[in-house]
Amino acid sequence: MIRVATTAFNYTAIDAGGKQKKGTIEAASLDAARANLKNQGLTPITVEKPNALNKELSINIGGKVKAKDLAVFCKQFQSILHAGVTVIQALGMLGEQCENKKLQNAVQEVKVLVEKGDTLAGAMSTIPDVFPSILVNMVEAGEASGSLETTFERMSVNFDKDAKIKGMVMQAMIYPCILLLVIIGVVIIMLVKVVPSFQETFDSAGGKLPGITLAVVAISNFLIAKWPFFLGGVIAIVVAIRMFMKTDQGAVFFGTIAMKAPIFGDLTIKSASARLTRTLSTLMASGIPMVAAIEIVAKLMSNRLVQVAVEDAKNEVERGVALSQPLEDSGVFPPLLCHMTRIGEETGNMEEMLEKVADYYDDEVEAATQAVTAVMEPLIIILMAAIVVPIMGAIMAPMLSIYSMAENS
Repeated sequence: MIRVATTAFNYTAIDAGGKQKKGTIEAASLDAARANLKNQGLTPITVEKPNALNKELSINIGGKVKAKDLAVFCKQFQSILHAGVTVIQALGMLGEQCENKKLQNAVQEVKVLVEKGDTLAGAMSTIPDVFPSILVNMVEAGEASGSLETTFERMSVNFDKDAKIKGMVMQAMIYPCILLLVIIGVVIIMLVKVVPSFQETFDSAGGKLPGITLAVVAISNFLIAKWPFFLGGVIAIVVAIRMFMKTDQGAVFFGTIAMKAPIFGDLTIKSASARLTRTLSTLMASGIPMVAAIEIVAKLMSNRLVQVAVEDAKNEVERGVALSQPLEDSGVFPPLLCHMTRIGEETGNMEEMLEKVADYYDDEVEAATQAVTAVMEPLIIILMAAIVVPIMGAIMAPMLSIYSMAENS
């Protein structure tokens, strides 16, 4: 008899009486584990291997509630409701097991408000820094139509996709930033430590130093003697840029740069397109009117240039113009997005068409992320060489001159 290898899975489930159970189950696969739990009369909420490596790295000490936290929250809420548990009981369970402390406290506050007679959407709307407007509006639509379970299932997928997109974009940004910090550190060490150690040799040798050596020595002396002013200047510039970014003109300016940058522009456009179509499809599929859905989507766009384009599109749709037209006229979105939106409008299958576009751009974001990472590595190396080589040349030029003079004498 052949023995099938099994794996231990940790699970959280709801029994027939609506009580939450936690434990471990042996199964050949994740799907088999879920099936075994259902056979036992349990409704699985979470089933996972007891391995810290299967969880995404997340440093979360009661801070901002991330899309991934909301995805897990919605998935668990949907699973609990599917087991026939009431909303108040579901909130009580989730209020005890949310990993993010801020979300946990918010769920407990919502439970208290619902117990007092408030609707779930109304209670969530009182904590906007935890529950975004898209979730509140979706829950409101779900309560009105009696499809709350479906609402949380859709929002789980939406938040999960959103977290994935953000993660890929962040991955593309972090790598070059780390390399740039390494370059800055190497340059500072060379100017503050290496160049001064050779300066006495240069002075004792006499003679006229090359221009590049004089420039490097001057920069080194300035950094050593005036480093508080230099550091203060850098901090002042950073603060000024951040303040400018908070203004409307600054947000549009940096949004334009982000979308037109040679390497990162393509990634920015595709990630914005994926988020726009995915969110709009989710809202419209839940019965939220197009104008209201577009207004919600506009608030979720992180790039101000994209946000302005979506806001203008909402105004045009209110006047009776098809959505595809203002999206195309904006010049912000790719032609494919506008073309597929037009087809959805003509066929009356807008939600499904937008979802297909979102799936396409999800794949495009992943490809663009890999392309950015592949291109940035050699560029950063070239930049490092362009900075470090002249400094090394400034040090070596007078040293070679000293050695030549010693050999001739």
